[in-house]
Amino acid sequence: MTEDLTGSPHAPGSQWYDHEAGPLVRPYAVTGGRTRPGPAGVRFDLIALVSLDPAAPADDPALGPEHRALADLCRAETQSVAELAAGADLPVGVVRVLLGDLLELGRVTVSRPVPPAQLPDERILREVIAGLRAL
Repeated sequence: MTEDLTGSPHAPGSQWYDHEAGPLVRPYAVTGGRTRPGPAGVRFDLIALVSLDPAAPADDPALGPEHRALADLCRAETQSVAELAAGADLPVGVVRVLLGDLLELGRVTVSRPVPPAQLPDERILREVIAGLRAL
């Protein structure tokens, strides 16, 4: 046994255990030390929408518990990357790496939001509404 700075003894390795939260796992352990999603050129914006591929198998034993948690969250409804991070209680960087894995395996699909520059001008939409009302 060793003592911490407060003088209370604890067993070796207990610094990886929080008595209220349970065992602690470092983010790099969850992602295997990776910091970027696997597929080249893939970016997961916070508002990117993630859906579970309906053709994907219900349970894949090759997936880790964090991968399965993300897949389960997407099973009920399409969610944003930010919602998935909050729902899985994982850092966004970890969720992005795990989503990259799921995307490579064909388990999820990602739709990106439309950039504001490609959205129609508000003035044009108002003119269309006015024209429809005039009918």
